Amino acid sequence: MASFRLALLVAAALMPQYAVAQLRPYYYRNICPNLDLIIRNSVKQSMAQSPISAPATLRLFFHDCAVQGCDASIMIMNSNGDDEQHNPDNMSLKPQGFNTILSAKAAVDSDPQCKYKVSCADIMAIAARESISGGPYYEVELGRYDGKVSTKASVVLPHATFTLDQLNAYFSGLGVGGFTQSEMIALSLVSLSLHLRRTPDHLLPAAGLCVNNPGGHTLGAADCPFFQYRIGTDPTMDPNFAAQLKSTCSSNPNGFAFLDPSPVTFNNDYFKSLQGGKGLLGSDQVLFSDVRSRGTVNYYATNQGAFFGDFMAAMTKLGRVGVKTAANGEIRRDCRFPN
Repeated sequence: MASFRLALLVAAALMPQYAVAQLRPYYYRNICPNLDLIIRNSVKQSMAQSPISAPATLRLFFHDCAVQGCDASIMIMNSNGDDEQHNPDNMSLKPQGFNTILSAKAAVDSDPQCKYKVSCADIMAIAARESISGGPYYEVELGRYDGKVSTKASVVLPHATFTLDQLNAYFSGLGVGGFTQSEMIALSLVSLSLHLRRTPDHLLPAAGLCVNNPGGHTLGAADCPFFQYRIGTDPTMDPNFAAQLKSTCSSNPNGFAFLDPSPVTFNNDYFKSLQGGKGLLGSDQVLFSDVRSRGTVNYYATNQGAFFGDFMAAMTKLGRVGVKTAANGEIRRDCRFPN
């Protein structure tokens, strides 16, 4: 962990100072003036086909930015399988998230004025915002270029079993200056929003942009293996909640549970669940059980406006991590393959 944080800080120090400065909300105003509308309509279509597209796209954005920066390297498919998608920590990413980005890219490139002029990284950033059903709207800074490299070894991500110290250590090493504990908590619905297993056979389709969703769900859910170890052993879990989860997982080996009572809508119910001992993942519940972070959870649970404001600021900051420029990036014609 220490060596990884050092690598991030070194990379940040070497990043051109103009990389972040080039980002601005209206970067494509004269290049692709209808960009926001095109992506919004495409994401709506993806969500109509599969509600799971929303959390899948949000989490995909975090998994991209947290590794080599917001450069769409998570989308790259290497013929030898040595890419970020094939790292075990990314095997829980859902194909609906990838398909949402591919569909949005196809929609953008169908406009002659925009074709091959908008990076996959920027499409991902806008699609992530459009996936926040019921949540806050914020201006997305744009002007990223796409990365050219994707490897398994580059992936280091927070786990569902992380303690508060481990979470803080990880997030403090992201980007220039890192993320504070409060910013990390505001982003928790993105970084840990969907833990549903995915097998290698369900990686990006070689052809076609849509995948049928067998019973789509939620703005946040997790498969039993991600939380089953806590049932009956973790005193911070509400006993009635534990009994419900035990029933779910014992009756169906492929069972899953929602992160909060309103899984389709982006709101502060997640934090209210933590107050009641109903955090699904260990890394969720620790945010309340540890007194050092409990105050922020209580604040967000009682003040949704404050949570939304901090979330928007944290998402904007996340979007600035590891930005590529024309000097070290490109605008991919196909998000799955470097040019």
